[in-house]
Amino acid sequence: MAIVDRNSKRFIEDRDTRVSVGLDLPLGRDGNGTYFATTDTTIDSIKNDVRLLLLTQRGERVMQPFLGMDIRRFLFEQITDDTSIEIENDIVETFQTWLPFVELRDIDIDLKDQDRNQIKINVKFNVVNAPSELQSVGVVLE
Repeated sequence: MAIVDRNSKRFIEDRDTRVSVGLDLPLGRDGNGTYFATTDTTIDSIKNDVRLLLLTQRGERVMQPFLGMDIRRFLFEQITDDTSIEIENDIVETFQTWLPFVELRDIDIDLKDQDRNQIKINVKFNVVNAPSELQSVGVVLE
């Protein structure tokens, strides 16, 4: 997870190309022959954090049983009108707890492929320190 920068400065642009912000996921070698691919900007690192939080099942992480969401329980359930509202509420509550520096702007939940046991989620967000930069991350839960 990204570390919250508590400096009084505004969001600092990542200008130094020699410095990596974090590991790129999934883990693997990059094209330069190094052992792990890295993210070069803070926004890319935050996108990884958002994607990982959406894909993490609550109780999956050792020593952090409350990290993650409980969305996968809807994969084999009957879909009602309240299902997307429950999923959206779970996303909002989890993001407020684990990624408070991310402001959610729009949550699009596609339940059309429910017969294939898939839930598609697309989240549009911005970082608190950079409100004008709208970002988007999509995941498919199977």
